Amino acid sequence: MKNNKSSKISSKLILLFLGLFLGFTSCRDNNEETPMPPNTITDIVSSNNSFSLLKSAVVKANLAATLSGSGPFTVFAPNDDAFIASGITSNVIQGLSADQLKNILLYHTLGAKVLAADVPAGPNASVATASGENIYVTKNSKGVFVNGWKVTQADIAASNGVIHSLERVLLPPSGNIVEVAQGNSNLTYLVAAVLRASEGSTNVAQILASAGPFTVFAPTNQAFIDAGFPTIASIQAADPNTLAAILTYHAVAARAFSSDLSDGQLLNTANGGSIKIGLGANATVKGNGNASPANITAFNIMAKNGVVHVIDKVLLP
Repeated sequence: MKNNKSSKISSKLILLFLGLFLGFTSCRDNNEETPMPPNTITDIVSSNNSFSLLKSAVVKANLAATLSGSGPFTVFAPNDDAFIASGITSNVIQGLSADQLKNILLYHTLGAKVLAADVPAGPNASVATASGENIYVTKNSKGVFVNGWKVTQADIAASNGVIHSLERVLLPPSGNIVEVAQGNSNLTYLVAAVLRASEGSTNVAQILASAGPFTVFAPTNQAFIDAGFPTIASIQAADPNTLAAILTYHAVAARAFSSDLSDGQLLNTANGGSIKIGLGANATVKGNGNASPANITAFNIMAKNGVVHVIDKVLLP
């Protein structure tokens, strides 16, 4: 009787261990057969409604497969508000070619995973992008900035890298500062002034096309008209040395993005003078000879040798 009882207990233990083993094996097999859903950069952009314009650009640029690849990548990703604030609507995206969009998007992309904590402090540390052009990053107590624009949400984790949401679309430089001005229809008077000034003792065009870096506060056509140059012909008739003195007063021999500017800051200009930054209700810059400051109407226009900020008055030394 005792042997039968022991035999029954042993059988129950064997069945119990067998059941546990099979249950463990079944769970393991189920886990192996049900992989985690993908969470690539493309997946995140595609599933997040705030990235709908970015998604359209990625699809048209034929980069969806690339950003689903193994990576790792870092993408500075403008959301819909950033696209709209940059003047890039759905219609603008559709009007750009696939190659144009690809160049813009790769300018937002790094071929490595860089978390916000690992961004160089800078200021304006040069970082190579997947497009071949450099962006300039700064990390300080105010946050992380790229070409002067702030990262609004950092470290959005992806299986193949990381996303940092950005407050503006980054546009690659189209050339040096002179070439950037030549491509802007609102700066034709400035271009005429640069060319005329270069006929005197200072070749302003050559300076602004050199390696730099420079920051140029660029007066609009209306700013020149308001300053007493009603036509381009009047600029071409002006004394070139006088124009050179004025134009070099608009140039700073450093790369100064909007994120580098502070209220009351004095910037030394290329002609030896200084201009004063104001960051009140509006961002402004004032020359010593101006009764009132100029408004800065557009920031952080990239050039290969610096950055351009557009202003609505000519600065006077």
